[in-house]
Amino acid sequence: MAYVDFISPLHKKTQRDYLARVNEFPKAEAAKIARRFDKDYWDGDRKVGYGGMKYDGRWRVVADELVKHYGLKAGDKVLDVGCGKAFLLYDLTQACPGLEVVGLDVSQYAIDNAVEGVKPFLQAGHANSLPWPDDSFDLVLSINTLHNLECFDLDKALREMERVGRRHKYLVVESWRNEEEKTNLLYWQLTCQAFCSPEAWDWWFKTTGYTGDHSFIYFE
Repeated sequence: MAYVDFISPLHKKTQRDYLARVNEFPKAEAAKIARRFDKDYWDGDRKVGYGGMKYDGRWRVVADELVKHYGLKAGDKVLDVGCGKAFLLYDLTQACPGLEVVGLDVSQYAIDNAVEGVKPFLQAGHANSLPWPDDSFDLVLSINTLHNLECFDLDKALREMERVGRRHKYLVVESWRNEEEKTNLLYWQLTCQAFCSPEAWDWWFKTTGYTGDHSFIYFE
């Protein structure tokens, strides 16, 4: 297991007004709407989600780094747990032609509105029960997803990632290193259920036997 950060450059490009997040719209109501993971979350008002998620190629730099770091090649199989609209999976197919990709997301809306080039390889489902045999994939990804799970589902999801991955695993979750970052996370998040410090995440990894790589995003 190693700490490998491919995501922070993208995360830090977004400007966030944490106080506005809790003052402009009732936060509890926003969270209720967001956790439906339907059109409002993906393509509705920014106050309750992404504010309109359109493909713009920004994940290509991450895809290039993943291909390079993990030595991916044509014929390798990649699973993205919590793929959303599958922008990263699509960019992986462009960065490594011949790569076989599969995506799973709890949101049927995201699957229905995913990038056309990879839509046939996506399906709706839950991270706590992956519908593939043991050792099915050369790389299993989960980017900004597992922190949305309650502890009982998080335990299962981490074990499932380990089970279906025969080579590499990589996940990214939200975390905090100090009280300021924890407060910012509480202000900004809409769907998070696991508010864990890096030390707590490390405990989860050891407890579930997750052996893959990981990184954290912080709300500074």
